[in-house]
Amino acid sequence: MKIKAIIHPAEEGGYWAEVPALPGCITEGDTMEEVMANLKDAIEGWLDVANNHHAIESTDQVVEIAV
Repeated sequence: MKIKAIIHPAEEGGYWAEVPALPGCITEGDTMEEVMANLKDAIEGWLDVANNHHAIESTDQVVEIAV
């Protein structure tokens, strides 16, 4: 899966990043390498919480879609 993120230079140095498709998914890092690693963790965490947030009823079907 590929998700687009926007990386901004931080006023105090380093970088901060946001993922427009995932509201509230933001992170920061001192270097580009650090912010990229933090982005991966933030996206995985956001998706994990989103996937476990909804209650599944007995009549519901769960499917996985590869994008």
